[in-house]
Amino acid sequence: MDTKHDPPVPLYRFAAPRYWPIWAGLGLLRLACLLPLPAQLVLGRGLGALLYRALPARRQIAGRNLYLCFPDLDAPARERLLRRHFGSLGIALFELGMGWWASDRRLARLVHIEGLEHLEAAMAKGHGVILLSGHFSATELTGRVVRQRVPEMAALYRPNSNLLIDELLRRGRLRAVRHLIPKDNMRQLLRTLKAGVPLWYAPDQAHRRKYSALVDFCGEPAMTNTALTQLVRLSKSPVVPYLPRRRADGSGYDAKFLPALNNFPGESPEADAARVNSVLEEHIRGAPDQYYWVHRRFKGRPPPLPDPYL
Repeated sequence: MDTKHDPPVPLYRFAAPRYWPIWAGLGLLRLACLLPLPAQLVLGRGLGALLYRALPARRQIAGRNLYLCFPDLDAPARERLLRRHFGSLGIALFELGMGWWASDRRLARLVHIEGLEHLEAAMAKGHGVILLSGHFSATELTGRVVRQRVPEMAALYRPNSNLLIDELLRRGRLRAVRHLIPKDNMRQLLRTLKAGVPLWYAPDQAHRRKYSALVDFCGEPAMTNTALTQLVRLSKSPVVPYLPRRRADGSGYDAKFLPALNNFPGESPEADAARVNSVLEEHIRGAPDQYYWVHRRFKGRPPPLPDPYL
């Protein structure tokens, strides 16, 4: 399959002074990615501590999410988890840089792939594969190593409003996958799957448009994307969970594929969405600091449910 992408925008077009802070930060990140992984983890946690103080609105959102999703934790334990989460966000910036610039050899030493046989078995059916995942740290970094084993990979893409950041993200993500598909282009998405290409798919953020329903996420009602059911029915693609994680000891990363979901789709889109959430929740609870808690996961719920972020 040959996906047509917009041609790269020459980077010299972003020489205006408004882009200089981005270029300065990018240069520092590029240099930091030359450091050993333990040093990057220390710097990332330090950056996360700064973000914790500099982003009070995001800190409040993440804190509220943790309150809703981990009611069994007392306030001090949730605060410790919140601080670890911001440390993980800081580390994720360095992981993004590693995903862009590190050599294949270096990444292969850091990333262990587990369960690749499940993806290969699903691909052998000839209908494409939906790689069910979520917004976890190190997705692009581990994706670089997966692509060495599975060259034909695709991912959905949402443009960034900052043109330089958008161009950098596009270039970086095309190192982890071969095909980028606009988020709302269902026709191209189906063509990709019918061509037998695995598609990274993360339906775990709040969704209030067509194909949405109120489904529990970590025990709390959340507006949830149910489009996966229709997508599987149209494409006949197996759904294989793909779950990356940074190891707790800081020694590297694991990219884990689980067996394809049996009897999917099931009795209803809502039941399917609940099953998807269950898969993601189990992975989240193994390393809760590495999930993207700064997103307003529980926004847009219908009355009488309150807006938890007010």
